[in-house]
Amino acid sequence: MDTLFNFIYGPMVWVAFIVFIAGTIYQIISFFIQTRAKEGQILSYMSLKFGLRSLLVWITPFATVNMRKHPVFTLFTFLFHLSLIVSPLLLSAHVMMADEAFNIGWVTIPDRVADIMTMIVMICGLFLIARRIKPGITRYVTTPQDYVILLIVLMPFVTGFLAYHQIGTYKWMILLHMLSGEIMLMAIPFTKLNHMIIGVFTRSYIGSEFGGVRHAKDW
Repeated sequence: MDTLFNFIYGPMVWVAFIVFIAGTIYQIISFFIQTRAKEGQILSYMSLKFGLRSLLVWITPFATVNMRKHPVFTLFTFLFHLSLIVSPLLLSAHVMMADEAFNIGWVTIPDRVADIMTMIVMICGLFLIARRIKPGITRYVTTPQDYVILLIVLMPFVTGFLAYHQIGTYKWMILLHMLSGEIMLMAIPFTKLNHMIIGVFTRSYIGSEFGGVRHAKDW
C-alpha cells in the first residue's frame, strides 16, 4: 500500500504532467497544421479583436441565441465548467502541494466553498449523463466514449468529496483521488476534453472569420 501510494504521489504525478504538456503542445501544433491544410493561410485573417470578441461572448452565460433557447442546459453547463475549473485550482490543499513542490502559491478559496463547488460538479455531471441517456438527438449522437469521459471527469471530485468527509477508508480515497486526477490530466489532450485547449483557438478562428471576412456575428 505504501509503495503504491508513494508511486502515485511521486513519479506518477510527473508522468501525468509530462503527458499533459506534451499532448497539449502536439494538439496545438496539429490544429494549426490541419487547419492550414484545409483553409490555406489561416493566420492571414486571424484577428485579435474579433477573436477576443467571440471568446468573451461565448464564455458569457446566456449571451448567444442558442444559450437563451436552452436555459436549463446553459445554467447546468456553466455551473459545471466554472466549478470544474475553479475548485481544483484554488483549493487550499492543492495550492499547499504546489507550494511544497515548486515553492509557488496563489490565492485560495475557503474549503466550504470548494466543497459546494464539488457537489455542483457531481450534480451537473449526473444531469449531463441523464441528458445523454434520455431519448432524443443527444442520445443518438452519444458514444460509449462520452460516458467514459464524463466518468473520468467526475471521479476526482467524487473521491475528493468522500475523502474530505471521511467517508470510506481515507487513505484509499486519497489514493483514488490522486490517481483519477492524474488519469484526467493525461486524458485531456487525447479525448474530447481537449476542447479545454483547442476551444480557445477554434473559437478565435471562427470569430476572426465571421468578423473579419464575413462581417457578421458568430453567435
